[in-house]
Amino acid sequence: MGRRYHERVAMPYESTGRTAQKSRTRLALVAATRDLLAAGLTPKVEDAAERAGISRTTAYRYFPNQRSLLMAAHPTISPETLLPDDAPTDLRERLDAFMTAFTEYNFTWEPQLRTSLRLSLEPAADRPALRQGRAIGWIAEALAPLRESAPDVDAHRLAIAIRSATGIETLIWLVDIAGYTREQAAATVRATAHALLDAALGGTRP
Repeated sequence: MGRRYHERVAMPYESTGRTAQKSRTRLALVAATRDLLAAGLTPKVEDAAERAGISRTTAYRYFPNQRSLLMAAHPTISPETLLPDDAPTDLRERLDAFMTAFTEYNFTWEPQLRTSLRLSLEPAADRPALRQGRAIGWIAEALAPLRESAPDVDAHRLAIAIRSATGIETLIWLVDIAGYTREQAAATVRATAHALLDAALGGTRP
């Protein structure tokens, strides 16, 4: 009975050994994946490995399957705000400045966001980072003047309404289904955001 049992804890491959070099390898694979996505492809691990000049065996140590690779390619840059330092204080001008930046952000990261959206619709899929973004907080910041000018308006509920009608999902529909150009789609979501704001200020539910 005096036997000792040693529990072996599995350590992630990237957390052992030459971690700095491994971090660079991972970043190279993610960058290669984003390049391939931007080219309209849905890369597998071996595709990213080839583009990055890394062996397949090594690539699979970082990303055991295509899903984990594509998830890693989702935008990781999540700024605290999309408003410029000199953002307008006027509510409508402020919302317009935000919507311009928000739409530009979505189109900049469009290939990655499209992929994450597709993954989120697959059966038994891991929840992608697309559902954990900061958009509601960004919009709430754009609506900050409401706290003084219209304290009765539920700014959080309005932010959710604006996000639901102006995010990447709406832009994809406008471009792919409605046949809009990206400029037309951007103008449409800006107009939608303002219409929802006007409805909230007018006392109707957005």
